[in-house]
Amino acid sequence: MTDAVPDIRPCRDEESLRAVFPVMRQLRTHLDEASYLALCRRAQAQGYEMHAAWQGGKPVGAIGWRLLDDLARGRSLYVDDLVTDEAVRGRGIGAALMRHAEAAARAAGCSQLRLSSRFEREAAHRFYERIGMRKPSYVFVVDLGNGP
Repeated sequence: MTDAVPDIRPCRDEESLRAVFPVMRQLRTHLDEASYLALCRRAQAQGYEMHAAWQGGKPVGAIGWRLLDDLARGRSLYVDDLVTDEAVRGRGIGAALMRHAEAAARAAGCSQLRLSSRFEREAAHRFYERIGMRKPSYVFVVDLGNGP
C-alpha cells in the first residue's frame, strides 16, 4: 500500500535533526539525543547528509549518506542510515528515500549507490532486493572498542 508521496528535504539544522531523532532512534537504538546530535554534527563536517521524509508535518523516515571516492569504484554514494517509522512501514516511504538518494548519486556522478546491512535484518534485505539492489561482497570488521 502506498500513501501520499512524502516531502523529502535535507536536515541541516539542529531543529530538523532533533525532529528526526525519534525515527532515527528506531534504527540507532544505542544513541541518546545528545550523542545523536553530536555524531550528526561530526559526520556533517565530513560530508554526511541526512534527508528526512515528512508527512502530516512530522518526519516519517530518514536517510543519511556520504559521497566517497576510491580506487575500486571512483565516486559512490554510501547510505549509512535508512529508517522508516515503524508505524508507517510498508507504505513506500523507504523506497521514496532510496529513489531520492539514487537521484543525488546520479547528480553527483556516482558509479554506485552502496550500503551494508546486518545479517539479522532480513526484512530490510528483502526490501533492498525488491528495489533492485544486489549483494556483490562481504564487509569485514575489526571492533576496536571505541564506538558510541
